Amino acid sequence: MAQSNLWFTELQNENLSIGLRIEKTIHSERTEFQQLDVYQTAQYGKLLVLDGCVMTTDKDEFVYHEMLAHVPLHTHPNPKSVLVVGGGDGGIIREVIKHPSVERAVLAEIDGRVIEASKTYFPQIAAGLSDPRVDVQVVDGIRYVEEHPGEFDVILIDSTDPVGPAVGLFSKSFYESVHTALKPDGLMAAQTESPFVNQELIRRVYGDVARTFPIAKLYVAFVPTYPTGMWSFTMGSKVHRPEDVKAVRVEDTKYYNLGIHHAALALPNFVKELVGE
Repeated sequence: MAQSNLWFTELQNENLSIGLRIEKTIHSERTEFQQLDVYQTAQYGKLLVLDGCVMTTDKDEFVYHEMLAHVPLHTHPNPKSVLVVGGGDGGIIREVIKHPSVERAVLAEIDGRVIEASKTYFPQIAAGLSDPRVDVQVVDGIRYVEEHPGEFDVILIDSTDPVGPAVGLFSKSFYESVHTALKPDGLMAAQTESPFVNQELIRRVYGDVARTFPIAKLYVAFVPTYPTGMWSFTMGSKVHRPEDVKAVRVEDTKYYNLGIHHAALALPNFVKELVGE
């Protein structure tokens, strides 16, 4: 069978793109908030795209989802109530409920169509959404955070790129609302883009988190389909430090482990410079 000559190309910025050979288009629709597409790729399996930006693929999704979830959840000694803002594909929720201490996991996703499409086309990612501990809310995540002060042990911000509906998830006022929504020993983590192409965003977000929380930490992981492959996450904590983690409670992972937990906190010098270390 001849290879397809159809390609999906994500223009990651004005100077950078990634191309994936497409075997077929599985689904395409315009939701209330964004363009949603699902493709079958030759290299990475199924691909979820929102407004032309790669969100997740079958083959590498576990890196991002495990690292956004498990580094903060292991940093907190006993996370019982967890909020995921964004993350309609369900991947973060899937990882959150692996923690035996979690009694309640809320998903606050603004676009219900992302949730439904993920259930249909990415069932292995969305599997956790049917767990009885999970409360799926199709709402504006910013508003949800504002309306639930002092309620959560951990808040995870699984946003799309800082454009469109996600712009407000990268603001200092939002991090202040997150601080208020957390319990006295709570903590948050957010995806904060690529250290190679989003330096100003990382510098600004890290500064905003550091001015909001007593403890701020940047950590990194490697996701092949995201711009440059190197990806950053920013944690803000009221009490607990990620470097103090001595053991892990979850071993059903493909990327994350105790060694990776600590290695992710060891930043290259050029990334240290971004955050003033």
